[in-house]
Amino acid sequence: MSRKLRVAIIGGGQVAETVHASYYLTRNELDVVAVVDSHTERAQSLANRLGIPHAFSDAAEMYRQCQPDIVSVCTPNRFHHEHVLQALENGCHVMCEKPPAMTPEQAAEMRDAARLAGKVLAYDFHHRFACDTQFLRDQVVAGVLGEIYVTNAKALRRCGVPGWGVFTNKELQGGGPLIDIGIHMLDAAMYVLGFPAVKRVSAHAFQKLGNRKNSGQFGEWDPKTFTVEDALFATVEFHNGGILRLETSFALNIPQQSVMNVEFCGIEAGATLFPAHIYKDEAGQLVTLSQKETADNNRHFKSMQAFVDHVLGAPVSIADGEQGYLIQQLVAAIYLAAERGESVEL
Repeated sequence: MSRKLRVAIIGGGQVAETVHASYYLTRNELDVVAVVDSHTERAQSLANRLGIPHAFSDAAEMYRQCQPDIVSVCTPNRFHHEHVLQALENGCHVMCEKPPAMTPEQAAEMRDAARLAGKVLAYDFHHRFACDTQFLRDQVVAGVLGEIYVTNAKALRRCGVPGWGVFTNKELQGGGPLIDIGIHMLDAAMYVLGFPAVKRVSAHAFQKLGNRKNSGQFGEWDPKTFTVEDALFATVEFHNGGILRLETSFALNIPQQSVMNVEFCGIEAGATLFPAHIYKDEAGQLVTLSQKETADNNRHFKSMQAFVDHVLGAPVSIADGEQGYLIQQLVAAIYLAAERGESVEL
């Protein structure tokens, strides 16, 4: 490579610092040149902490001065669409935080813009990059589980309403636990299954605790401005006859503090995702076919590594624009089904 690729980060919050900037700074092929945030002080503070030379409150000015090759979009969900399109228009490869956007139509436009520009667009669905997820995907392809006809995905917290950011603001976030944490286990499940075609979805959403309480494991919030669901339950039916059941919550009176996992039930065997565990029975005896002792927790950096390596030309898999669109389409259908109180066909 004749020169280092120049990187800019849009959004100066926690994930921008602890994941995106922190990873980019480990790569000798990259030069992190700018941070952009609508709050100038936050952009400058992050730049000062990490030794990044430029801080801006205006993205257009950043593009004029810095001309980056790679952009990370780490802004609230409502702004992903405009910031990704702006980056693509300026000739940049883009890593965007999840969810892709607020609507499937926006996600489709982002996918198409990346194709037209000939640039890489990836989303940080980092749980699919765990060794556990890759291992189970390989086992599914090899037929070890046989036909998978029931999948159970859970992203649950007992008292985990985020007390920072805009996670309780539907206008800026697009929803609650489904679009924040449930989408992660949904993506991991769909990835392992090979993205089977969806036939219909049904769902029920609840707002029972977040608008009554004001504090929990992750800080305090104003229940009067809590406008998202605090729990949601959905069933996804596939054209191949299988189903996926999704449970997700910020606040739900469950035994555990939190659950983030997926179970796959196949004809030949079953599996749990984190840590990867494949099991069956033989003549009534419980048999373990393979089992990891601990789950791979280095998922964020592996997601970032895959993106950068892909930009540099390596033949590695990423969560690309098309898969981002499919997940956004499924999330939108689930929310619509919950709102209508009836199944939604896809």
